[in-house]
Amino acid sequence: MATTSSPRTGTKDAKGAKDAAGRGGAGTAQRGRPRSFDREAALEQALRLFWERGYEATSVADLTGAMGIRPPSLYAAFGDKRALFDEVVARYRESHGAYSARALAEEPTARAGVARMLREAAAQATDPDHPWGCLLISSTVNCTSPEVAETVRALRNANVRALESLIRADVAAGHEPAGTDPAALARFTATVVQGMSQRARDGATRAELERVAADAMRVWP
Repeated sequence: MATTSSPRTGTKDAKGAKDAAGRGGAGTAQRGRPRSFDREAALEQALRLFWERGYEATSVADLTGAMGIRPPSLYAAFGDKRALFDEVVARYRESHGAYSARALAEEPTARAGVARMLREAAAQATDPDHPWGCLLISSTVNCTSPEVAETVRALRNANVRALESLIRADVAAGHEPAGTDPAALARFTATVVQGMSQRARDGATRAELERVAADAMRVWP
């Protein structure tokens, strides 16, 4: 910003402005002014867009339009598209997708935890307040970026292994029959959840998915 002289002080104003810039004052503020947008709100908009369209079909232009910011602001606040997606995935797991881990942690047995998880999956996947289905399941379908697809795949597989460990512990404790196959039961449950997510995106109702959840629990030994 140009500096003008005051009629009363002349060149002193120019010197003062120069000194202020050197101390990180007006000159620095002009070059490094803080963001003029709500980062959390922008991140939530990005989450919803990735959830609805998937990683591959969502462009930077789509993101900046939904977030209400310009590309330089996106890169400054979040990094590139991949870094933003990673942050979106973390946010999803802590918010919309947290019901799964919470159900398994709070219920006394793996069986009870899975029953609750499937019921809540039916509600979550069809909630009209956000895109249907599960972001971790649908966002990397047909993704041509191997690194992005593998990151989300690894999270899903880690969830399967965690469930297998819970079931195995329940077998050891006598909560499940001795002949139970923890790995097979965990894979079956994960497949049901993934199928429910896709059915929701195809228009299935909550009631329909709740029936699927109840039928799935009848498969448990």
